[in-house]
Amino acid sequence: MKGLTIRNLTRQAVLGSLFVKASKKILPSWEVSLVFIGEVRAKRLNKELRGKTYTPNVLSYALNEKHGEIFICPKSAEKQASEFGLSLRDFMLLLFIHGLLHLKGYRHGTTMERYERKVLTQIVGT
Repeated sequence: MKGLTIRNLTRQAVLGSLFVKASKKILPSWEVSLVFIGEVRAKRLNKELRGKTYTPNVLSYALNEKHGEIFICPKSAEKQASEFGLSLRDFMLLLFIHGLLHLKGYRHGTTMERYERKVLTQIVGT
């Protein structure tokens, strides 16, 4: 089964259709699970999976060649959205795009950042 599954374990409202568009655009043949999580769970996952002790805004993991998981912490994202000049909705979408690109094999850098902004603009028009 390919496509996007979204689970929201927070009280933050999310607009799923934008995430579906991004997933289809970047990884159309993948099965991706997107989970919105709270700060405590995000920090615990970051510690368990990466050995890091801070609360991340996004975590992404490829489970195999065509299946991955992305975790977004809306509370963490909320604190950073204005630094990027974006609404919370658009910033969470940017974080999801960021996670998708990591699953696709991209590493941090200018090329990745340009591609993130390009996809964001194509989806929301900002």
